[in-house]
Amino acid sequence: MNWHQIVFLFSLLLMVLAGRDFYKILGVSKSSTKKEIKKAYRKLAMKYHPDKNPDDDTASDKFKEIGEAYEILADDEKRKTYDRHGEEGVKKMQQGGGHDPFANFFGHFGFGQQEEQREYKGSDVVVDLYVTLEELYLGNFVTVQRDRPAFEETPGTRQCNCRMEMKTHMTGPGSFQMTQHRVCDQCPNLRHVTVTEEIELEIEPGMLDGMTQRFSEKGEPHMEGESGDLYFKVKTLRHSVFERKGDDLYTNLTISLQEALVGFEMNLKHLDGHNVPIKREKVTWPGATIMKKGEGMPNFENRNKLGNLYITFDVKFPRGELSSEDKESIVDILDQASVQMAYNGL
Repeated sequence: MNWHQIVFLFSLLLMVLAGRDFYKILGVSKSSTKKEIKKAYRKLAMKYHPDKNPDDDTASDKFKEIGEAYEILADDEKRKTYDRHGEEGVKKMQQGGGHDPFANFFGHFGFGQQEEQREYKGSDVVVDLYVTLEELYLGNFVTVQRDRPAFEETPGTRQCNCRMEMKTHMTGPGSFQMTQHRVCDQCPNLRHVTVTEEIELEIEPGMLDGMTQRFSEKGEPHMEGESGDLYFKVKTLRHSVFERKGDDLYTNLTISLQEALVGFEMNLKHLDGHNVPIKREKVTWPGATIMKKGEGMPNFENRNKLGNLYITFDVKFPRGELSSEDKESIVDILDQASVQMAYNGL
């Protein structure tokens, strides 16, 4: 096989491995931020959603392709693999294969084989991100200033990326000999420094406790490889009025005995400031619970879907003594027989 055939086969291999251009599919550049990619995806997903295009047979395929592109580009690790090895490289990564797709190709033509180089990476760092319930309801952008360790180049060089390589030599017609060599690169000397940087975080509506945002290579550095990743982990601060469980909100409301008996009307201020009307025209007993549909938290996956708000009532009894006349009046009004009964309520 001559060099022209080798170059032709290599070009074909590149075309196969390159696959689809996910950046072009989403209409973004390779330098686009994750926020820009997400914005482009949402816009296209709304445009090509099958429910909005019932008469367009191609909309479903386009919607699927947009989703596949976003799945790759929204994930730092997959995006990095895609940028280096294309769509085929991502597929191999998902299947658990991490070998170089070109290795077998070159090996067949006697270019020599190389021991798979070990990739070094620094430790990941997890930081708790304390957020309010209001921020999780409305969404917010926050800027975090962080001092992180890093390496800085200094004069001089050092050996790095050392590995063992196998070289194949032709010793005669149809005869080959393989020898092993230790090969190192020359890298600049490094010193340990502290870098202060600002990181912009998006708190998306509906995020749940424990969800993380990942920032690639913002963790602990490694002299022989990439830095680890930085994760911000959502932690919800305690709220004075509401308690969250999933997408639902819970609260307790104290009313007077008079309101419990004759009814009442009021407004409950929600997380974004809007009022939730509450009206009771019948007797409200201690521990009674009502549900306000759609007044809970937004769902993280679908912001148009809202949880419910559950309100449990406490009744504040008056203190002090009642006169004999007042007692008789209450007995006459209630006209209620005794229901005294002992039971195990635990």
